[in-house]
Amino acid sequence: MSVMSAQDGQGLEDVAAGSARDLRRALVSDALIDEVIAQAGDQGITLTGDGGLLPELVKAVLERGLSVELDDHLGYVKGDPAGRGSPNSRNGFTPKTLGTEVGPVPLDVPRDRQGSFDPRLVPKGARRLDGLDEMIISLYAGGMTIRDIQHHLASTIGTDLSPETISNITDAVLDEVLAWQTRPLDALYPVVFLDALVVKVKENNAVRNKAAHIAVGVDCQGVKHVLGIWVQQTEGAKFWASVCAELANRGVRDIIIACVDGLTGFAEAIEATWPKTVVQTCTVHLIRASMRFVNYKDRRAVAAGLKHIYTAVNEDTALAALEVFEASDIGKKYPATAATWRAAWDRFIPFLEFAPAVRK
Repeated sequence: MSVMSAQDGQGLEDVAAGSARDLRRALVSDALIDEVIAQAGDQGITLTGDGGLLPELVKAVLERGLSVELDDHLGYVKGDPAGRGSPNSRNGFTPKTLGTEVGPVPLDVPRDRQGSFDPRLVPKGARRLDGLDEMIISLYAGGMTIRDIQHHLASTIGTDLSPETISNITDAVLDEVLAWQTRPLDALYPVVFLDALVVKVKENNAVRNKAAHIAVGVDCQGVKHVLGIWVQQTEGAKFWASVCAELANRGVRDIIIACVDGLTGFAEAIEATWPKTVVQTCTVHLIRASMRFVNYKDRRAVAAGLKHIYTAVNEDTALAALEVFEASDIGKKYPATAATWRAAWDRFIPFLEFAPAVRK
């Protein structure tokens, strides 16, 4: 059976620059995949793991790719008369087993007589494909211990890695994370968003809630960058002050607008580092905080009243809208809603000085 029909071949040029999925569909039809899987099931062959179908397919693709690489290195294909008398030639194979996401793949890596062949597809010394490293990192980030990961890989895809190997993979990532966390930053960010979100972290075999403090900066080209992530037990202005100091030490000299929630002391922590920064209370946080104790059936009416405040053309119009809301029946029913806006008013009104496009 031919893997690729003539009709499939005609579409190869159309998908050459497309996605891997498009290329797969042009080369191998869904019907053929269904037939192969069905035959594997009939013969009792598993898809993944030691002796599985997918490892055999990966083996075939990698060995074919290595053969092509060696052809390019030598300058002639196997059996080509042009290779006669060449100072370098093929010299058998070196067996190795490669760990992959679908199971162990035994490979026959071709050699050359001069020993100068350095394959890129499967580099010398490589014992795993990148996808397996990513799987290990994902499992580790999900809270699994090194022993848990070792057992999981062995039981699901038949890959047996030592605890030392898994530990080396995770340690390498930690080094990259540290380098990312301490990388130099731009001197100026027009807008920086500072906020914390609660995440569940596995620590000492127990899952705890911790605050992940996140700084997102918008550069002068309008591109957003995550400037850093800091995990702490709780969110607090004192810790945010240390975050601001670290950002300054990494090169941030000025921020035009810092958008934050209503945490007490947050604005003062920012201004201590960048005195000229406009500290803007996040309008979304303010809306949520002011509706925290509103009955669910009244939230639509309250939200409609608040919209006149944050969509006002200027401060005077916004203040008038707030007073109208306070005097309304729904405002009298929930006086804490208006009180929340008045308490944050000085940090909210800079928002009104900007055009609608900037506000968004």
